[in-house]
Amino acid sequence: MITEQRSKYLSETVKSIKPSGIRRFFDLASSMENVISLGVGEPDFVTPWNVIEASYHSLELGYTAYTANAGLPELRKEISRYMRRRFGVSYRAEDEMIVTVGASQAIDIALRAILNPGEEVIVVEPSFVSYAPTVTLAGGVPVPVHTYSQDEFKLQPEHIESAVTERTKAILLCSPNNPTGTVLSKNDLVKIAEVVEKYDLLVISDEIYAELTYDEPYTSFSSIESMRDRTILISGFSKAFAMTGWRLGFACGPKEILQAMLKIHQYTMMCAPTMAQHAALEALVNGQKDVIKMKESYRQRRSLVTHALEEMGLSCHIPGGAFYVFPSIEKTGLSSEEFAEQLLMQEKVAVVPGSVFGESGEGHVRCSYATSIQKLEEAMRRIDRFLKTL
Repeated sequence: MITEQRSKYLSETVKSIKPSGIRRFFDLASSMENVISLGVGEPDFVTPWNVIEASYHSLELGYTAYTANAGLPELRKEISRYMRRRFGVSYRAEDEMIVTVGASQAIDIALRAILNPGEEVIVVEPSFVSYAPTVTLAGGVPVPVHTYSQDEFKLQPEHIESAVTERTKAILLCSPNNPTGTVLSKNDLVKIAEVVEKYDLLVISDEIYAELTYDEPYTSFSSIESMRDRTILISGFSKAFAMTGWRLGFACGPKEILQAMLKIHQYTMMCAPTMAQHAALEALVNGQKDVIKMKESYRQRRSLVTHALEEMGLSCHIPGGAFYVFPSIEKTGLSSEEFAEQLLMQEKVAVVPGSVFGESGEGHVRCSYATSIQKLEEAMRRIDRFLKTL
């Protein structure tokens, strides 16, 4: 059967979605030698040993069966204590929380639980590459709202208002943001909350980088007055606890919404991996010292990279969180795609074109500083050398 004939069996929705732009550059870089990758957003730290050991121990004890659909009761109770202790938000472990296969699955089932066909979700751009496609796959319509470098990529309330229609159901936020590293302050969130309440919207708040903020205490969107019952809070263990491959996240929110999400989770996933849940429990109970050490290392790397980029003449706001910088490359006269391709081919440094994060990302590239100081220093030398050839 030829390709054209086979393609008729594919969903039109799936055919309309482009492959991940991040993965394209990562795959290209992985086929080359001596490449320094500043592309994929993943900690370079190995999961702390006590967390790994907890997983081993759970296997030795024979914990290899399914858990409850919503996750281990003791893990959910610990997540509840953790969220209250660290971020001042309270959720019941019994019915306001689900342990998921990564934060990505949590976002997916949140969207599928709330959207009817054709309803709109405001997606704040530049945004993580999966947001808009996940809205589409849930039957919704992603509506981009742009942020701009002159505002340090902070969302402006009036831009939300201009995008709201009678079909708008929710806003998808990420703070600290991927790819810009921008953190929304409490004052920023209060202004956004006023718009949310005015138009009776829901908010899906991706807070996966909440532990990785450097300049001010983190404010969870659901902690803003009257926003708890309008917020589906998404988080997980991948970034702060260096547990990307364990694929473990969680969602918290109002009982009615979380129980609707649980239905989808039951039928599509059953439960998150049992051994990963035991590891996550150890991370929450005894892992905060490791989080602090990794965070301090990221802070040092942030200083190195932002200073080096400014010295090269690539303007870059200082990101308040996550582990990304988003410098402007407009002065080079290249598109972000051209810049990334030429830099990879000439100097073997992989960065991600800003255009893959939405239209407002054009003119920038994302550089992850979740790699060693030595590699970052060498990458900065190579980028500087590349710029001098233009």
